[in-house]
Amino acid sequence: MSAADSESAPAIAAPPPAPPPPLSGMKLLLGSVALSAATFMNVLDTSIANVSIPAISGALGVAPNQGTWVITSFAVSSGIGLPMTGWLAQRFGAVRLFTVSVLLFTIASWMCGLATNMTQLIVMRIIQGAVAGPMIPMSQTLMLSSYPREKSGTALAIWTITSLVGPVVGPVLGGLITDNFYWAWIFYINVPVGLAAAGIAWWLYRDRESPTRRLPVDFVGLALLVIWIGAFQIMLDKGKELDWFESGQIIMLAIVAAVGFVAFLIWELTDDHPVVDLSLFANRNFAVATITVALGYSAFFGNLVLLPAWLQQHMGYTPTLAGFAMAPVGLLAIIVTPWVGKNINRVDPRLLATIGFSTFSVVLWMRTQFNTQADFVTILIPTFIQGAAIGLFFIPWFNLALSAIPIEKTASASGVLNFMRITAGAFGASVATTLWDNRASMHHAYLSEHINVTNAAFATGAGTITRSMPPPAEALAIINHTVDNQAFMLAAADIFRISAVLFLALMLTVWHARPQKAASSAGAADAGGAH
Repeated sequence: MSAADSESAPAIAAPPPAPPPPLSGMKLLLGSVALSAATFMNVLDTSIANVSIPAISGALGVAPNQGTWVITSFAVSSGIGLPMTGWLAQRFGAVRLFTVSVLLFTIASWMCGLATNMTQLIVMRIIQGAVAGPMIPMSQTLMLSSYPREKSGTALAIWTITSLVGPVVGPVLGGLITDNFYWAWIFYINVPVGLAAAGIAWWLYRDRESPTRRLPVDFVGLALLVIWIGAFQIMLDKGKELDWFESGQIIMLAIVAAVGFVAFLIWELTDDHPVVDLSLFANRNFAVATITVALGYSAFFGNLVLLPAWLQQHMGYTPTLAGFAMAPVGLLAIIVTPWVGKNINRVDPRLLATIGFSTFSVVLWMRTQFNTQADFVTILIPTFIQGAAIGLFFIPWFNLALSAIPIEKTASASGVLNFMRITAGAFGASVATTLWDNRASMHHAYLSEHINVTNAAFATGAGTITRSMPPPAEALAIINHTVDNQAFMLAAADIFRISAVLFLALMLTVWHARPQKAASSAGAADAGGAH
């Protein structure tokens, strides 16, 4: 071929670079620990501040309802950062993005502890949440790249344990720190963990950086993302406080969120370089798994918030004791999760997920049998069993969601999946607590109708109360308190029952996924997966 012919021939596109080989030995161990520590630190901060709000508000001289912005500000900014992860990873590289995110998160945590007023603390929490967004999906992406493809289940098992136990440990740790030290230490404890995780991750992964591209900035998509997620998250966090759609502010936020979301979808589906890759939903497994994980996590997290609230408000538990009542969920999870991860390619993940859903339903049915005399052991048993359900549910679905995604899109897929999961969790918590209050009001009214002087049980009980406490107003207050406790217990049982039915219904979605054989996973992933 002549030189002229060579110059006129079309250029052949260079093949994408091969992914780096898996880690092994001590490097694999250190990498797993560093990534898990960063994930745990991030997830911990979504719940550790919850029990510390009264202490923070008092120390900074604001009302408790203003103190809730410590939680809201983090949730909003983190929600915006999560779906942008794929775009940021392509622009700056996965390793660089993860390391910088962890370092900035650590600095922001330190600055949160140094805040001297509520304004400073909220600003630092916004920064902390914004840089926290990429940490979870990037830790998942790097964890998967550290293990051979056939051991992806083990990688997901390690990642799942840290990401799901964090919300349970958070309130316990937050309560212990707040009760025994100063509230700022709930943020200071991140500093040594963050520095160690960032240092180890950079040392191990800096030579394994993913390819980068100088993508144009999708300013319109980014603006729409900020608008609709911000409005939606604030609506969820403030809805109960403002009586939901009885409030003009909540109505306006709902309108802004809905219009912004529709505009965001239209723009992102037509833009050449979207900030969020919505084409991922063309993959059948990813779409089914993401929607199912979102619905399942919504019910899971709603109950995770409801149970300790009931224990503290109506069963006389302290925040620390309520946290310990939730802690056993991690025991079986730690045992079952590695087994599921090891055998995910040998056993149909749809079967494992089905068993997980049914176990959740059994746990929730057991909780419908609670009453106001339930002792600590009775509370612990279903919580302990729930640990097995966690391992049997989340790992199969994460595996189904990511197994057919090309390696170069794993960061985007993980970002969108975790965004859907966490946002659905916030939605589930808001719905659960609101429905709990509404059902309690209904039960309170019903129970009150049966309290009258002709009721033998009331006459006996009221006589006992009034003999020991003569003032009628105080006697009636005690009776009302008893009815209130019964009403909220019945309302909690209603939520448990509804959640159990939801998990049974989700079992129908399991079999819409099409798991890939382990032997062909890599090739299928490179081909883009079955649609």
